[in-house]
Amino acid sequence: MPFDLIDLVAIEMGYGHLRPAYSLSDFLGEQPILVADAPPLASPEEQKLWEQARVAYELLSRAGRTPIIGPMLAEILQGITSIKPLYPRRDLSPATLATRALMRSAQKGMGRGLAQRLKSDQRTLITTFFGPAVLSEFHGAESIYCIATDSDVNRVWASEDAKNTKITYFAPTDRVRRRLRSYGVPSERIIMSGFPLPHKLVGGPSATFLKQNLKRRLGALDPKGRFLRESREEVGAFLGDLEGGDAVPHLVFAVGGAGAQTELVARFLPSLRKRLVRGKLRLTLVAGIRREVAECFRSVIRQNGLDEELGSGSVAILEATSHREYFQKFDDLLMSADVVWTKPSEVTFYAALGLPLILSSPVGSHETYNKRWAIHSGAAVTQGDPAHAGEWFWEMLKDGTLAGAAWSGYLRMPKFGLYRIIEQVLGREALEARLEATKS
Repeated sequence: MPFDLIDLVAIEMGYGHLRPAYSLSDFLGEQPILVADAPPLASPEEQKLWEQARVAYELLSRAGRTPIIGPMLAEILQGITSIKPLYPRRDLSPATLATRALMRSAQKGMGRGLAQRLKSDQRTLITTFFGPAVLSEFHGAESIYCIATDSDVNRVWASEDAKNTKITYFAPTDRVRRRLRSYGVPSERIIMSGFPLPHKLVGGPSATFLKQNLKRRLGALDPKGRFLRESREEVGAFLGDLEGGDAVPHLVFAVGGAGAQTELVARFLPSLRKRLVRGKLRLTLVAGIRREVAECFRSVIRQNGLDEELGSGSVAILEATSHREYFQKFDDLLMSADVVWTKPSEVTFYAALGLPLILSSPVGSHETYNKRWAIHSGAAVTQGDPAHAGEWFWEMLKDGTLAGAAWSGYLRMPKFGLYRIIEQVLGREALEARLEATKS
């Protein structure tokens, strides 16, 4: 299938749906990413409907930390995104309030522009958000692929008549596969692919780049050699000879796309200050495209007397002026990162790269499941008291906990989603051609 007959569609609602779209776009030679709520896909009327949904989500995701009314707003978000327990096994296919609300929006015209584009040129849709998939199907489109972006998904990801859906789903986890089946989606419409991680961090089906970065990372994460003493033969079988190292560990703190949990920096930075000044730790604060978040980080850095460290490289802020620039810089950053501290968003899937995660509180039911999945996989730990981060972080380094989490993520989490998706949609020859093209 020619690339120019594919519409790669995402939505600007945080980073969760844009990040996997960027991985696909980058691998396909900067395939354009179309935004569901903007021209040429959405009319002015459709744009208003999308804007209302996005503003409400970002408001609720940031408002949980607001005094007095914060807990109430957090409960509202939890209710909107809630996912029913999967067990006991039962039929979960009946439409929910969110499903019916999406259908009402479809009846008002939401998604009509995209569907008309797909039908007029017999185009194929690949989307990282349920909205374009379900809405396009409602308006008569047929060649539709939808990539789930969490370890479990809400009923709204499937259409009302899920048993007869024309949407083909890519599931990042086996739980998503089972969940979609409980919603009525036929087995033949679900492909267990894994999450589409960036090619530059994986390196193809042989995981060349992943293994190179992991080998370096394990040295930084095991300063006392305790992890290697227990796992040297196992690690050697996969990565070759590896020695414990004295490299300075690099901690990355990444807030969500909506700016959630920015305030954690002010709580943990004082406890890390001594090691940052002594050059025993590197810290990068990821602000993304939000200028106000970057300014907040600079203010906290000044308050803690770390201005010189910000200029010397011990402390850094990652900021960008566009989504594409941000994702490019973030992927480059992860090549040198050793630990990522974040909320359990779509970044949870990056633990498959052998990146141990420190997880803060989830925002929404889907993130609760992401956190559970990562911890059950042994790839993540729950953050301790941020005020004492300098103590518990260092303890987990010395006793090999973070090195063990890196190894578990590499072994247990799916890492080849990008290639499985491309092969399914475009065919084996197209996948091999793109892999060859990335070598030049």
